[in-house]
Order: sequence, then C-alpha cells, then structure tokens
Amino acid sequence: MRPNSPLYRLPRSVAVVCVLLGLGGCDKNVFELAGTVERTTLEITAPVSEVIVDIPVTAGSRVTADQEVVRLDTEVADAELKAFEASLAAAQATLVEGEQEFQRKTQLSLRRVASQQELDRARRQRDEAVAVVAEREARVIQAQRRLRDLTLRSHAAGVVDRLPFEVGERVPPGAVVAVVQTDDDPWVRIWLPARAVALLTPEARAEVRIEGLPEWYSGRIEEVARQPEFTPHYALTERESAHLVYRARVVLTDAPADLRPGLPALVKLALPPPEKTSA
Repeated sequence: MRPNSPLYRLPRSVAVVCVLLGLGGCDKNVFELAGTVERTTLEITAPVSEVIVDIPVTAGSRVTADQEVVRLDTEVADAELKAFEASLAAAQATLVEGEQEFQRKTQLSLRRVASQQELDRARRQRDEAVAVVAEREARVIQAQRRLRDLTLRSHAAGVVDRLPFEVGERVPPGAVVAVVQTDDDPWVRIWLPARAVALLTPEARAEVRIEGLPEWYSGRIEEVARQPEFTPHYALTERESAHLVYRARVVLTDAPADLRPGLPALVKLALPPPEKTSA
C-alpha cells in the first residue's frame, strides 16, 4: 500500500470496510484489496503402491518438462511384462498354425476332399486365435505403460517444492511423491466487491505490491467467479461478512521468477466510472 494512500493511515478493519462499502473519503472506483500470492503447482502421484528406489532431484532444484523426479521399484512390473510377452508369443505361434490349417482346409475343400464343416471349424479356430493375439497384445501394451509409469516425471518446467517421501519408503497408491511449482506466471487471489465486478472491462489492469518487496508489479484480472460468496477470508466484522464478493485472480506479468507463494499482497485496482445513459 502506498504510504500516501488514505488507506495506509487507517486501521486494517476500517480500510477493508472502506474498500467494500466505498465510505466517505474513498474513491468509489479505486479498490485496494488484500490477497495472497499463489503459483500453479503440479502434484506428482504414485500410480501403485511401490517402494521408492531413487529420487534424482532435491527440494529447491529446477526441473525441465519430462524430467525424472522419482523412480519406483520395477521388479514386479518387469516380471509381469515378461510374462505377458511370453503369452503373446505363444498366441502368435498358435495363430500361425491356425492360419496354415485354414489355408490347407480351403484347398482341400476346393478339391472336395474336406467337408464344409471342417473348413468352418478351421476358420473358427483361426478367428479365435486372432482374437487371443489381439487381447494379449493389449495386455503387453498395458504392462509396458505400467512399467513406464513407475518412473515419475514432471510434466512442466519449474522448481521442486516438496518431496514428502524418502528412498526406501513404500508409498500408497495415489500418494503425492513430489510437488513442483511450475514456471507459469504467479497470481494473487483476491475477492472483488460486487460493484467492482460490474465495472470490470476485459483489459482491466492492476498494480500489485508484495509484502517485503519495494516495487509495484503489473497484473491483469483473470478468472472472475460467476457465483458470489459470503465471508471473504479477510472479513473482520459481521457487517463486512454480509456483503457479496467474487473470487478472482490477478496474474502478475512482471514478477520475479523466484517469487514464493503464500506471501501477502495488496492489489490496487482503478476502474472506470459507469457510463451515464442519456434520458
């Protein structure tokens, strides 16, 4: 908040009331709203319950898209894949025999040596072998995917924020084994008064001050909620909590690359006055 702002000299509770209600001395089209810095986080989860055998990254290190971050034990998956591949090979051999037998019966049927029933039986056995091969090919593909999934990778570039488990621990299925803060622009989550939402334009811009940093940063309003809410997180009195607000995000376009989430922020939003309609 700028030191010369009227809100700077007011207690926080009075400042919030002034922002929400536009009381005397406040510009009704200038809003100063409290918020918190947030970043897009990528949670990497374990597909199955397995033991972690390697973590090639550390908390705070940078990763690129598709970089390996956690490796789970592949012993069971390897054995399963080999079993399915052997089963597929057997099915393919059966299919070759079935195709040969069908061709032989076809030739014998043309020479009226084999009956139609024998030809139909050979065709049916050949078709069943085709179906078995297709089913076992699908199992091999699934097993290959399960094996690949045991090497967990980051799907976006960013910074490793947390590694909840250690090498040697068995993780349950669906457990988060790594959290990556992506390099997407950070944003500030705010709650807009209803009258501010009514004045918003598609190109609405804002100024953002991060606690602990001297500069003001540029931002743009995005993702304003369609439904209003009661009791924003900074509501301090019963009177304030009775007002409707709309959750929104202000994307920071020039913030430092290493800006951490969770920092308090102040968003200053100046909106144009409503246009007057002629009588």
